[in-house]
Amino acid sequence: MAENKYDIYDTIGDNHVLTSIETPLKTDAFEISDAEKIEKIQGYFKGIMETLGLDLEDDSLKGTPYRVAKMYVKELFSGLDPKNKPSISTFDNKYNYNKMLVEKNIEFESACEHHFLPMRGKAHVGYISSGKVIGLSKMNRIVQYYGKRPQVQERLTIQILKELQAALKTESVIVIIDADHLCVSTRGVQDKSSSTVTIEYGGEFNEKSQRDSFLSLCS
Repeated sequence: MAENKYDIYDTIGDNHVLTSIETPLKTDAFEISDAEKIEKIQGYFKGIMETLGLDLEDDSLKGTPYRVAKMYVKELFSGLDPKNKPSISTFDNKYNYNKMLVEKNIEFESACEHHFLPMRGKAHVGYISSGKVIGLSKMNRIVQYYGKRPQVQERLTIQILKELQAALKTESVIVIIDADHLCVSTRGVQDKSSSTVTIEYGGEFNEKSQRDSFLSLCS
């Protein structure tokens, strides 16, 4: 029975299956402080290192459990906590610019939720205003916020899209992500040359001509 269970785990991980558009979070995920989370993770990671046979009395290793815990909470997975969500200010489109606006080559780093290995790449984001515009840097911050959590690339693409649609009050948003996954390049198939591309869109981008225009601007 256990063998079958672990076979399923491997299948889900190797095929990068997502089970929810929302990041799976416990209902009590934020009932303890960051300091408490760091303390707990530090203990857990110390156990992992000791199980691997590492000598934590060594000067180079003794601080690693703390450093990893702090990195998880304050950096790599900081996008899990809603308090770190960037404020999203929009403005009236007073200059009546009604063509698409594109912010391309937004660099991000994330982590595959199946193996906790890095996923890094670029996002290209575009929208057509329905009366509201957003500061350019806010699009970068939205990409980075949703990237800073254990992720599946398809979910990341959709979360960015939905956040921008809600903020801009328009369905006419498009998001493309092109990313390298270390869970593909350093384990399993160990393919170091491939990248993964995902796309999601709505509104006027359902028209092929608009999508083609966006793609040409991103190339």
